[in-house]
Amino acid sequence: MLSAAGIWDGVAPAVLFVVWVTYQWLFGSTKPRANSLNAGMAEMRVAWMRAVLARDNRIMDGQLVGHLLTSATFFASTTVLVLAGLVSALGAADDVYAAVLRLALIPGRGQGFLEAKILLLIAIFMYGFFQFTWAVRQFNYFIAALGAAPAPKDLAEEMVDGVARDMAALLSHAVMSFNSGIRAYYFALATFGWFLHPLAMIALTVAVALILVRRQTGAGAAQAVGALGGRLGGRLPIL
Repeated sequence: MLSAAGIWDGVAPAVLFVVWVTYQWLFGSTKPRANSLNAGMAEMRVAWMRAVLARDNRIMDGQLVGHLLTSATFFASTTVLVLAGLVSALGAADDVYAAVLRLALIPGRGQGFLEAKILLLIAIFMYGFFQFTWAVRQFNYFIAALGAAPAPKDLAEEMVDGVARDMAALLSHAVMSFNSGIRAYYFALATFGWFLHPLAMIALTVAVALILVRRQTGAGAAQAVGALGGRLGGRLPIL
């Protein structure tokens, strides 16, 4: 018969998964919830691509995309280091568990249970790594699209809107992959609460979700981006 702590140990990862998937569905896709920060940014990218197609000199645009690419590459490299540390901890589980037993705040529930927590963190950071590397690939695809964009004199006026939307959609896919990788770090921090108690993990998961929702809907940046995206993009359909 499972103890109360054992039941919560099964509930905590399930709560993490449900909350993460729900947030991803509401805000993390390329069709985010209306009036969210991501929705405003999607509109702004359409306006950006229209401005790109209207100018001959696109060096600045390439530099801006290069900055995004550098950020994604940095996080991909950092995630590899985090994974290396977690794998090392898993390989030295005997020593790690012995050290845990000397910590009053962390209950000893068996070495196998400790290894399961480390494995969950490894899975989360692996997901983040794949998201970052996929973002890098998609940013490279967008750079190719930016280089292939015709000059204003060679682009018929009736094609501008369609080309701008297609380019903005490609960029949005890359940004959303990058955002998903960043989100893995947030929920990994919540998972660390499991080392203290499963209820701590649940509380941290809910806190992380509330913080992220607040940033998407109620933060000053979300309101400013929504207003600016509406003015520049004319409340275009979300990509």
